[in-house]
Amino acid sequence: MSNSATMNIAGLAVPRVNAATLMTIVLAGAMATVAFDFFGQSLSPMLGFAKLAPVPLANSVITVVFGQGYGPGAHFLHYVAGLIAYPVGWMLIAKPIADKVAPGLPWLVSSAVYGVVLWVFALFVMAHLIAGLPAFLNFTGITWVALVGHVVFAVVAAWIVRWRERS
Repeated sequence: MSNSATMNIAGLAVPRVNAATLMTIVLAGAMATVAFDFFGQSLSPMLGFAKLAPVPLANSVITVVFGQGYGPGAHFLHYVAGLIAYPVGWMLIAKPIADKVAPGLPWLVSSAVYGVVLWVFALFVMAHLIAGLPAFLNFTGITWVALVGHVVFAVVAAWIVRWRERS
């Protein structure tokens, strides 16, 4: 990213928020969410592993917060996280920190680490601390599929961001 496309916040090179940045966020989020859902709900079960259930997890959070579940809201929460929140986390927080702390670290490695962070957020913070489910869902089959799914998400999102920065 050129210097005019970034701003310095607390010593980190953070992308300026403009139309191009917003388009990158949505494009990265859309492609990464498709990859996450395709892997977790199609490929994983086809290979004999667990099927991811992000919408039921979101509905558990809604139930705790509002006292009852709401299916459409759970879908909305899943897609807002994937389309907006997680790509924003990569572009405005994780990537600038990785670039500052470990500038020689390949983007693939830093994005995979970000995927692990997303996994911890989803299965410890959201599932356990907020929804009251067992931490990391008791490390069952879905736990490991979720780990791979979140890493796939992060790598796809980072790849799209990298591609957009280079074009």
